[in-house]
Amino acid sequence: QVQLVESGGGLVQPGGSLRLSCAASGSIFSISPMGWYRQVPGNERELVAIVARGGGANYADSVKGRFTISRDNAKNMVYLQMNSLKPEDTAVYYCNFFPATAAWGQGTQVTVSS
Repeated sequence: QVQLVESGGGLVQPGGSLRLSCAASGSIFSISPMGWYRQVPGNERELVAIVARGGGANYADSVKGRFTISRDNAKNMVYLQMNSLKPEDTAVYYCNFFPATAAWGQGTQVTVSS
């Protein structure tokens, strides 16, 4: 059974940084690309970044150059380092496999505000 648990969110001022973590269970973790997604109430969930099994990454244009996704396959962990945060980055952030499965976690709230 797949379980995804996100942590690390919080309130940060514009220009600040946060590091999100995701603990993933399930045997497919080691072979599957992983992604970070985010959702603002009333909007569809959007894909923010993807990391391949070997570490190669792709990013949404809105976060390119500011966010860095990484993974530790030995620990079944995925991370999202977020720098130069903007108010428009405010959202609930989720991790999931890529393509996403139905097994969404509770997410972690990121609020960027002065």
